[in-house]
Amino acid sequence: MRIAITGIGIVSAIGCNCAETLQALLEQRSGIAPMRYLHSVHTEYPVGEVKLSNDELRQRLGLGNEPIPRTSLLGIMAAREAILMSQAPYDTFISGTTVGGMDLTEQHWNDYHNGKSVNTIPLHEAGETTKAILYHLPNDQINEQMVNDPYGEANCMNEVNKEMVNVITPSTACSSALNAIMLGCDMLRTGQAKRAIVGGAESLSLFHFNGFRTLMIMDRQPCRPFDANRNGLNLGEGAGYLVIENEADAIARGAKILGYIGGYANACDAFHQTASSPEGEGAYLAMKGALDMAGLQPSDIDYINAHGTATPNNDASESASVTRLFGVCKLPAISSTKAFTGHTTSASGGIEAAICVLAMNHGFIPANLRWQQSAEGLIAPVTQTRHQPLHHVLCNAFGFGGNDSSLLLSDHAIDLSEATLEEPRSLQMVNEPYGEADRMNEVNKEMVNGQMVSAAEARRMTPQMRQLVSAARQALQDAEIEQPDAIVCATQWGCMLQSMRFLQDMIDTHEKELKPTPFIQSTHNTVASLMAILTNNHGYNATYSQGKQSLACAMTDIRSQMALGRIHSALVLEFDEQVDAWDEVLALIGERTHNVARAHVYLK
Repeated sequence: MRIAITGIGIVSAIGCNCAETLQALLEQRSGIAPMRYLHSVHTEYPVGEVKLSNDELRQRLGLGNEPIPRTSLLGIMAAREAILMSQAPYDTFISGTTVGGMDLTEQHWNDYHNGKSVNTIPLHEAGETTKAILYHLPNDQINEQMVNDPYGEANCMNEVNKEMVNVITPSTACSSALNAIMLGCDMLRTGQAKRAIVGGAESLSLFHFNGFRTLMIMDRQPCRPFDANRNGLNLGEGAGYLVIENEADAIARGAKILGYIGGYANACDAFHQTASSPEGEGAYLAMKGALDMAGLQPSDIDYINAHGTATPNNDASESASVTRLFGVCKLPAISSTKAFTGHTTSASGGIEAAICVLAMNHGFIPANLRWQQSAEGLIAPVTQTRHQPLHHVLCNAFGFGGNDSSLLLSDHAIDLSEATLEEPRSLQMVNEPYGEADRMNEVNKEMVNGQMVSAAEARRMTPQMRQLVSAARQALQDAEIEQPDAIVCATQWGCMLQSMRFLQDMIDTHEKELKPTPFIQSTHNTVASLMAILTNNHGYNATYSQGKQSLACAMTDIRSQMALGRIHSALVLEFDEQVDAWDEVLALIGERTHNVARAHVYLK
């Protein structure tokens, strides 16, 4: 199969469509600016905001006043552009996010505590954010009326179309959107999808912003990736999507092909929940895996769109991994476009993949803005827009927990294998082996005596995390597997105990005196990355958050990879935490959260 790209859509600090984005890139015009729409007390930090308020976004999109997270508003705008460029219906929508509807949760959490009615809590869930985007996308015949009035309310999907679309939400922190693209490719290659919209969306939120602030990795000046005097990242927001399909289908309907996906890979750094290893093992394995899939050599790559966050740790680690793969004297052109957009976290892989498609189609390498001084061990990026043909491009996205992904884009077709799905067999399932949390002391002893974690590490985990780690350890031991090829987690709400702790602290202290630990353990992929770190597993690592369909989404991924021969064993985790205050709100709408800690081992 040859996977063609037939549509792209971009929304970020430098533009609300592809044309505006292209112009800003060519003019070397950054979107990093003082805060305008995010209402934080910490205005000393510049950000990469989309230059529209929520009301202005609604007006452009032709939406009413129903509650919609800002993440979804940005996603709707970018996905509509991609669909209209492609000019064809689709059957799969995969959108990565971590923040989800946190902006609405922040606004209304105080209302709940003050006894007021709260009806936006269900939109907090990452998967609901994706479904909110999907609801407002066209998916009938793409006709002239839709092109002339792309934001008309009549173009929202009808109920039949919504039910027919595969909807999946990867949540692997800053690699979420790139992992969404990879899963879409796997679903095409295994016949589960015919045409897919893939990418991600993420908005700024106070939770998000203050979490990164507690890590002390944000710069009070516009960021300068790979510079010797870099001092941290600027947070951004936005959305980016690709429409992908079989080249044969694209040619048959006369579609314009913008490029091809030639290879991709994910690997886990297995080093730390927020920091990259000095040698960048996960990044190296991801880039090498993408090259290997495409059957290309490092010398074939014309340009790398680096993850390039401008933090001291990331830029040094990424430089080490790139130099290791390509050689000191054979580096391709490299730049980070985060100096334009800010770090758009979960959306970054989608936005930057779309930027790479623009660069290939218009023959240029984007500049790495504000770079001035080299340093030993750091790559020297392209500092001015360089016009040249691009045949093969690597796009990197690295997330918390060492979740590292790399995508290879080409200007000509590369053959990828196809496969028929087979049902994997479940070798071992462990269902909450220690019962309720009143036996957590036994779990702690088991973990510490088994030398999986130290006593101090065990104390830092929430009870459900400890229980899940113990269940996973037992499942792997019983299956006589030390290193599964993949670790995949399914969760509806994510790590809610730590998320709600950080949210409440943020409100109570007015964004001051916050500790980083709750934020570090708040991302949806915390438990999957934790298991990789504890077992030193550098294999495939993913997390899915799609409500009650989260496990089904995880199994879609596992089945696809097993069918394609990339993995032969997988540790699948199910995880959710009950939070009393949160549960009280959900009970009002007939939902409740439950403590879940299960581990399964699957074999091909």
